[in-house]
Amino acid sequence: MRGPHNIWRLVRTGATFARTGALGVVLEAFRAPPRLRMAVWALSWPFKWLGLRGDPALPPATRALTALGPAYIKFGQTLSTRPDVVGEEIADQLRYLQDRLPPFDTATARATVADELATPVDQLFDAFSDAIAAASIAQVHRARLAGSGEAVAVKVLRPGIERAFRRDIDAFYLAAALIEAISPASRRLRPTDVIAHFESVVAGELDLRLETAAASEFLDNTRDDPGFRVPRPYWFLSARRVMTLAWADGAPLGDNAAIDAAGHDRRVLGERVLQLFLRHALRDGYFHGDMHQGNLKVDPGGDIVALDFGIMGRIDEYTRRVYAEILYGFIRRDYRRVAEVHFEAGYVPADRDIDEFARALRSVGEPIFGMDATRISMARLLAYLFEVTERFGMQTRTELLLLQRTMVVVEGVARSLHPQINIWEVARPVVELYIRENIGPRAVLRDLARTARVLARFGPRLPKLVEAELIRLGVMPAPQPARGMPPPAGLLLAGAAAGGAAVWLLLSL
Repeated sequence: MRGPHNIWRLVRTGATFARTGALGVVLEAFRAPPRLRMAVWALSWPFKWLGLRGDPALPPATRALTALGPAYIKFGQTLSTRPDVVGEEIADQLRYLQDRLPPFDTATARATVADELATPVDQLFDAFSDAIAAASIAQVHRARLAGSGEAVAVKVLRPGIERAFRRDIDAFYLAAALIEAISPASRRLRPTDVIAHFESVVAGELDLRLETAAASEFLDNTRDDPGFRVPRPYWFLSARRVMTLAWADGAPLGDNAAIDAAGHDRRVLGERVLQLFLRHALRDGYFHGDMHQGNLKVDPGGDIVALDFGIMGRIDEYTRRVYAEILYGFIRRDYRRVAEVHFEAGYVPADRDIDEFARALRSVGEPIFGMDATRISMARLLAYLFEVTERFGMQTRTELLLLQRTMVVVEGVARSLHPQINIWEVARPVVELYIRENIGPRAVLRDLARTARVLARFGPRLPKLVEAELIRLGVMPAPQPARGMPPPAGLLLAGAAAGGAAVWLLLSL
């Protein structure tokens, strides 16, 4: 769908941002260079009258995005979790987009459920409410299962959402290409990569079967975690455009007044949400990638309940160990070890000076440790760390981007619950436990056992694999083609084989 027709979409977008007053706010938030600002204003201001008006009661950026439709709203939701990119003020405004959007009508939702599950809604549920929460891609209804009366949450995709996203993402790519062409300085923000990441996130959220699978895997991983709960998914009531989970009562994690009224300790909750995230990332390598307040509740028993599994992060075991050692090194203020880990992992080129790198890392860690508890920020440390490693030639580690982003969000959630939280003291026991269990003699023995199991599976093929590699390296000559064995030798070999078989048969008797 990419082509000239996307130019009209971009003109309409720019005009809407100009009309709603969001254009200046967004350019300032992204610290756009003067050349880019002039180009955007020149292309948008003359067409201001073509822009959508939006809801005047909303802040400018939120007003523009809601007027432009689902793809823009989703992009705003993504940015709402990136205060490091857009700033705290705009991030707070964009959180409105998480679950407080106008819903589509219930009749359409019921028709979607009936069509996807091939059964009338009244046969599946004794009750099916109007939407109780609505976001850019889907909305949620409370229902009661027929027969059992169990309360469930039914998530239904918005009608026509797939086509709307395909259309608008094409326009986003054109916008990114134009920005990079007009302002080379903007390439440090990687506009095209941002859109590609956004597209991959959305692709996973537009098929609710994938989200159901994510919820199921996350539930299996965290079933025994105290103080944490994942609602059970109902596979027989889930399909591509419908997902059903067990209902979860509770106060939103962003509603401090409701949490206090229910008698929960916000300090405990703040520490728990941070430790849970680290435990899932390090222990399982599979973590909730969208842990903002709108996706977390506190149930009456005090357990944190996770919702919305459209964005999940996964990191392999080796990367987990590297990440844990880096965190542990900073916790212990052992900057030399943090530097060694980066070199051992190949994150920093081997030709760089490890002592200079360790000194640069000290410049990252020491100012943060000098702060009081209310200002200590692991998210800020990660951001500074990536800046330093980039100066030393470290390539961007895509597998760590979602981890870093989620760390920023989780830290924000923890501080909203308990502003005096000491991030390092809370993280220490989780990281130390992981280090004890996964780095050291016990881990070495476990790794050797895994290696032996793999080699055992390939045992019959190992001699030929080794021989082929030696031939490839020129260590041994390639075998000459067989010319055929003389009849007497062949008969002798056959007799030896028969004799061996006879001996084995006698011994077995």
